[in-house]
Amino acid sequence: MSTNLQIIFFTIGVLLLTLGGALLFPFILDLYDGHENASAFGWSAIFAIFVGGGLCISNSTFPRTLSIRGAFLMTISIWFVVSFFSAIPLYISDLDLSMTDAIFESVSGVTTTGATVLTGLDEMSRGILLWRSIMGWIGGIGIVAFAMILLPFLKIGGMQLFRAESSDRSEKILPRTTNIVWSIIYVYLFLTASCFIVYNIFGMPRFEAIVHAMTTVATAGFSSHDNSLAFYDSYAIHMTATFFMFLGGIPFILYVKYVYQGTFSFHKDSQVRVYSGILLVAITLLTLHLWFNDIYSLADSFRYSAFNVTSIITTTGYAASDYGLWGAFPVSVFFFVTYIGGCAGSTSGGIKMLRVDIAFQALNRHLKTLIYPNGTFTASYQGKPLSSDVINAVMGFLFLFVFFNVVLTVALTLTGLDFMTAMTGAASAMANVGPGLGDTIGPSGNYSTLPTTAKWLLCLGMLLGRLEVLTMLVLVTPSFWRN
Repeated sequence: MSTNLQIIFFTIGVLLLTLGGALLFPFILDLYDGHENASAFGWSAIFAIFVGGGLCISNSTFPRTLSIRGAFLMTISIWFVVSFFSAIPLYISDLDLSMTDAIFESVSGVTTTGATVLTGLDEMSRGILLWRSIMGWIGGIGIVAFAMILLPFLKIGGMQLFRAESSDRSEKILPRTTNIVWSIIYVYLFLTASCFIVYNIFGMPRFEAIVHAMTTVATAGFSSHDNSLAFYDSYAIHMTATFFMFLGGIPFILYVKYVYQGTFSFHKDSQVRVYSGILLVAITLLTLHLWFNDIYSLADSFRYSAFNVTSIITTTGYAASDYGLWGAFPVSVFFFVTYIGGCAGSTSGGIKMLRVDIAFQALNRHLKTLIYPNGTFTASYQGKPLSSDVINAVMGFLFLFVFFNVVLTVALTLTGLDFMTAMTGAASAMANVGPGLGDTIGPSGNYSTLPTTAKWLLCLGMLLGRLEVLTMLVLVTPSFWRN
């Protein structure tokens, strides 16, 4: 295990050096603006680089192998360490945040949840606004790499199937894991740059276009305005956000395959078909509901439905209108899609379309078995039969996801929250969505008024959801620590 610890410490060191470099951007921006927060970012960058450099130097020689146990420990350590160091500039800035609020904001950013405790965003220093977006952007690419490279080998909740569908194929495209990661980064950069350009063309100022482009593609949801994208009463901007949020919810391996193989296989991927189908049905139903009830015109009904449904199902968390005021039917639809999430291998959170698809395949097989007891039926995915190991892993994950959601809801009610806030807050944290429902944490509210204990519980929920539940659960299993 000592060898594994050296690898873990070295990896954390590299990430802290990267984080320290990223902190220089808001430092330079606030220094240029003459804002006092420049010092907060400057000292935070120095600290991150100092600690990261020390970890790299002291752990620079080690065998290039990592056990499964080491992979679990490294994965969890990375998210905790990055969340802590990302909170430091927020804590020592002029925001006057408590450590709890600073940690909450950083965990929300790094996990791309988008829940916030901050108000007065329109008057904040540009460095703070940029750093919030950078946290989400770094978290987004980290999530993709985590899902593409590590999770399939850890066999988390059926993700071993995603290894067959993505990692093995990607290794045929690019033989080395390093090349795969860099290819994903190039695609990520291209989508972010494209989103920035389109936002800017449609009238969004350059700085705000950069901030929103990063959190749109990362499906992170942080905005530079308290009213989120409702601040821009622009059909073009809202539809641009909808389009790029949709792209952020697609498996990034499909982009890599298209770039390096010229293979356009998006329409052939089972996840993408389920993802697109659920989006289409939900948007259509809500558009008709809003139009028939004279809440908006047909064009605006489509705009707000498409934007908000895509925002929630991709777990971005942007808001263009308060859908909590649309009536009981829309609220029930949004609560349902909160859990689903985007595709495996994307920046989105939630249960993932891969598991939704497999669960329905398994259910269909079970129903056929009940009708025809002597028949032999096989559940399949992408035309290939599913093993019992994969199905059991998916069902186990779904059970744990729901179980911890219930536990988190009960725990939140014990802190004094009403049931609606507790239930939707738990769902939003576990699915990494951001806004919940109700007056407190709904699309027009935030998490600032919640009790301190509730904020720490939600931090745990966000990390549980982002780390696919089982990754953290394994760490507290006694057998994990036995030699």
